[in-house]
Amino acid sequence: MSLRILSLLTLAVSALSAADTGTKFDYRVLATNKTSTMEKEINEAAAEGYVFAGAMGGESAFRGNQMVTVMKKDINQPVTGRRYKVLATVKTSTLAKELNDAGKEGFAYCGQTIYSTTFGGREVALVLEYNPENKGTRIEYKLAATARTSTMQKELSPAGEQGFLFQGVVVGNTVFGGSEVISILQKSVREAHLQASR
Repeated sequence: MSLRILSLLTLAVSALSAADTGTKFDYRVLATNKTSTMEKEINEAAAEGYVFAGAMGGESAFRGNQMVTVMKKDINQPVTGRRYKVLATVKTSTLAKELNDAGKEGFAYCGQTIYSTTFGGREVALVLEYNPENKGTRIEYKLAATARTSTMQKELSPAGEQGFLFQGVVVGNTVFGGSEVISILQKSVREAHLQASR
């Protein structure tokens, strides 16, 4: 999807939202082929009151494969204090570690995409958000991986019984270096509960 089409879609959504609620939104479209650059630009937008709205990876009209992120801001009530991390990897084990490291700092899942890197590979990019209103909350992550969608039920049910909430799924032959279906789950744990259980 080209950036021109994406911009038209976000403008259409903005118009519909404003008509329905009277609220006015401003949008910022960010595009880059480096996840480190995307994280920097997302946080710069967040410092101006924008919050994450969505992400997509794909080929843009002029600059090849990019990660495109849309940020939104309620003009009358801009949000402050949000921070973001962008994690990108091709290995399930690496992703699980990075997710839980970020979760210890209170970063919660808020979006994902797959895109082709400048080196010819494919990466999963996850966007995580820290909300200061949830201070004292730790996020625990679990990845349920299977080579067959028919066995996904067996992977998800035990995680659900442990209180993990499904957030997203990634499917692809080249993702993570193998043919896998990866389900991303998370649960919130308050620090007070953690101390009481020790």
